[in-house]
Amino acid sequence: MSRADLHELGEGLFAYVQADGGWGWSNAGLITGAGSSMLVDTLFDLGLTRTMLDAMRAITRTRPIDTVVNTHGNGDHCFGNQLLPTSTTIYASAAAVLDMQETPPERLAALMRTDLGPLVTPFLQRIFGDFDFNGIEQRLPDRTFSDSLSLTVGDRPLQLLELGPAHTRGDTVVHVPDAGVVFTGDLLFIGGTPLISRGPASNWMRACDALLSMNARVYVPGHGPITGPAGVHAVRRYLRHVVGEATVRYEAGMTAREAALDIDLTEFADWTDLERIAVNVEAVYRELDPTRPVLTALERFERMAEWIRAQERSR
Repeated sequence: MSRADLHELGEGLFAYVQADGGWGWSNAGLITGAGSSMLVDTLFDLGLTRTMLDAMRAITRTRPIDTVVNTHGNGDHCFGNQLLPTSTTIYASAAAVLDMQETPPERLAALMRTDLGPLVTPFLQRIFGDFDFNGIEQRLPDRTFSDSLSLTVGDRPLQLLELGPAHTRGDTVVHVPDAGVVFTGDLLFIGGTPLISRGPASNWMRACDALLSMNARVYVPGHGPITGPAGVHAVRRYLRHVVGEATVRYEAGMTAREAALDIDLTEFADWTDLERIAVNVEAVYRELDPTRPVLTALERFERMAEWIRAQERSR
């Protein structure tokens, strides 16, 4: 498999999948109808987004993209928005827009130029060093919604469903019922570790239940390969494991840092980005104690870099 491929899902739907689905290597989707198309998410930088739009050109030449959905506010799902024609209408949940405003592309570009010390700087370079954040001008969605929104692409009905907060403040999925396909954004990481940046984890598990209730034949995740119901079950199993194990350690008086290092991840050892356990445990602790502050982005990176260093020292 090349770094990115456009997969035909049938019924006029397509998934643009970037390998290996790790940090920043997100997926996108294309939904076609009579004379028009909807794009589900743009990519992390302008070069990647241009390449994706070029790969879709044979389809969108006769069915142009006139609608876009950003599934959530992380840059790897919206930083390419500026490349879309100004006539294109972009939708997102109101909560997702808050996340976009909190972390604009210039802030991430500045972060990558900053010396954050011998622990965090190498970590950030490893996970984001392949991307170019320079020259990105943030384009926010034109229309927002909460809970749900029904739209059509040509004559094809579909539904936007806000199932967050979970991964972020506002996580949206795009359900195309006539094709049995759901574009899930980052509510699904397949073959990679979910990241509970916001939580609560219990709501993410409910979101998995909602995805399964759609009885779709195909789920296009935000990261990783296209999946079916088994992929949704796998993500839910991970979340249940982390919630259960973290709760036991919280009640035993362990700190979140201690708990993250103590939890056995053998069942998920072949998944990428295991360091996210450090953030996920903190999210569970915050759910158990709502007075705990939400970690800043920098604090999340520090926790994960610390976890990696501790793993290296224990070998």
